[in-house]
Amino acid sequence: MTATARAAKDRAKTDARSAGHLDPEKPYPLAGITVLDFTHVLAGPTCSRMLADGGARVIKVERPGVGDDTRKMGPFLKDGSSEYYRFANLGKQSIAIDLKEPEDMALIKRMLGKVDVVVENFRPGVMAKLGMDPEELVKEFPRLVVCSISGFGQYGPMHDQAAYDTIIQALSGIMDATGTPDGGPTRVGTSLSDIAAGIYGYCGIVTALLARESTGMGSTVDIAMLDSTFALLEHGLMDALGPRVRPQRLGNRHPFMYPFDTFACRDQPLAITVGNDHLFGILAEVLGKPQLATDNRFDTNAKRSDNWAPLKQEMEAVLTGDTAAVWREKLEQAGIPVGVVLNVDDTRRLPQIKARAMVKNIGGYDVPGSPMKYGRYNSLGTLAPSPALDEHGDAIRAEFQAQK
Repeated sequence: MTATARAAKDRAKTDARSAGHLDPEKPYPLAGITVLDFTHVLAGPTCSRMLADGGARVIKVERPGVGDDTRKMGPFLKDGSSEYYRFANLGKQSIAIDLKEPEDMALIKRMLGKVDVVVENFRPGVMAKLGMDPEELVKEFPRLVVCSISGFGQYGPMHDQAAYDTIIQALSGIMDATGTPDGGPTRVGTSLSDIAAGIYGYCGIVTALLARESTGMGSTVDIAMLDSTFALLEHGLMDALGPRVRPQRLGNRHPFMYPFDTFACRDQPLAITVGNDHLFGILAEVLGKPQLATDNRFDTNAKRSDNWAPLKQEMEAVLTGDTAAVWREKLEQAGIPVGVVLNVDDTRRLPQIKARAMVKNIGGYDVPGSPMKYGRYNSLGTLAPSPALDEHGDAIRAEFQAQK
């Protein structure tokens, strides 16, 4: 088979796989699962939005007249709606319930007997005060999965402290690990601790649901933002838990491999990652400096990591002679992992992002797509917009036979 024929065959295979992933008629993996969602702001709503992307029915409980705090958080669109709320609550149903009203709590009790999952991210102890202690709920409704997401978890000496993403980033070690060696600790450029806790919450819930299939029993799931962020720090933990070395900020540089960094070109930075000596030899050839591969300072990965500063200087002396786009093409053709450093406004326009439906239009607004692509199941995620406050309240009350 010729190279042209192989390329055509690969394209056809890729197109078929893409079409399968973008098929809106495929069934959802979590179809038939109902979630009672007491979450607000970001960590909890991220978890329940992922459940909605999987096809679960998510009933979001909101405060009457006010709703989730993010309804009042920007950025705002021309119609006054919050983009923050929209992103975190796609595909859900909304009912306004006063958790201090006996009639509304009677409705909640009826719902608890019929749903599969409860997700909440109140401060520990709040659910118990409302008469819905997670441990007690699982005793009363043995098939129920109750996921609690909080800053520090349901136990431990810090469990009752309030937390937001920046606090957790500061405490977890990730803020100290982020930034340049000569700069100060830097918050990661997204609400990483919130999102990580939401993802781990989703993982915990689907794991508990799978276990329920064989045991018939539900479970509590206890997710802490601090635990979730701490667990992400693989390089820092390798140093701190292994040789007991105190990690230091490295900027964009990898702690154990080089070149694994961003490098200045004529116009913008370029990320170049070389994981072995063979690739480094190819890189040296492409740069027109084959002697680098045999230089006694750079001929092994360990030496390159130790002598990263002079190697970076040697590389940038060549790379700054042309644009990042030109060097990306040359290096990519040679098989070197490489990428231009993009703004997210550029990333959203990439053909790769479009091909995998990582931006989708729902209700006239562009929103993030689902990263999980299934062969047998729907990979688009929810196609329903985020709800207006109490949009489904009357229907839900009627369904669960509660008085208005």
